[in-house]
Amino acid sequence: MKIIRLLETVTLLLNRRTVTAKELADRFGVSTRTIYRDIEVLSSAGVPVYTSKGSGGGISLLEDYTLNKTMLSKNESEALLMAIKAMEVTSYPEADAILDKLGSIFNNNEANDWIEVNYEGWNSRANEQDRLSKLRDAIIKKNIVSFDYINASGERSERLAEPEKLIFDGGIWYLIAYCLKRNTHRMFRLSRIKNVEITGRTFTKREMPEYKGQTDSRAPRVVLRLRCDEEVLSRLYDTFDDECISRNDDGSYELLTTIPEDEWTYGYILSLGPHAEVLEPEHIREAIKARATKIVDTY
Repeated sequence: MKIIRLLETVTLLLNRRTVTAKELADRFGVSTRTIYRDIEVLSSAGVPVYTSKGSGGGISLLEDYTLNKTMLSKNESEALLMAIKAMEVTSYPEADAILDKLGSIFNNNEANDWIEVNYEGWNSRANEQDRLSKLRDAIIKKNIVSFDYINASGERSERLAEPEKLIFDGGIWYLIAYCLKRNTHRMFRLSRIKNVEITGRTFTKREMPEYKGQTDSRAPRVVLRLRCDEEVLSRLYDTFDDECISRNDDGSYELLTTIPEDEWTYGYILSLGPHAEVLEPEHIREAIKARATKIVDTY
């Protein structure tokens, strides 16, 4: 969650130039102290971010941090190479060729070797491996797409849509598109989109509602207090900020965080197995107990 928050913070600053710590804290559901610690992390990583006080102040990027210079500094050239390398996550076909050329210009022939990303999951099927590339191309060329969509209830329906943006949020890909079946904007989870086809029809982009992130979903947010053993401590650090985790005198650890109450949360807690126990709230504790009992009965 932390690395995703850092990436989204940089994106917001590039688009809006200045935001307040409170705005970021409210958006991500963390404290302003956490936001200022994020800014320190970004600054130490070479991102030209700074804070200003007074009316109109906030957190900003240096205004001249753009790519409109004839010559780039070493840090800027490396940042550009990293950004293009990251394009391979969306299977951008020209990424390798661009990296080869820029690597020569910047005298950095190892620019293409610093990271390797495999987007497809372990259970991906061959006929679905190109859906991300198809959707990307359709967005760029403003082509209407057709696809089958499976909703949360497992119901499959045919959709015709105007694709507008691909979003990576909370480790999950989403497509924002204007659904011609529902006549409104919809957010589609990419893993539930099947059989993508690009039609020969083009569209004019409509005014798109502001995307507020999955943290603004309809799921209620609760304060979760969880005790766990050291065996699963790394799992907690992978998902939550270190300030949410504390060590108890008996050697166990405690997590205190605000989190949406949804199936992901229940699944995450159950995945910790016997190494974790919900302390609060009581109704989540009882829900986990009921799910665990049902699992035992099933087996």
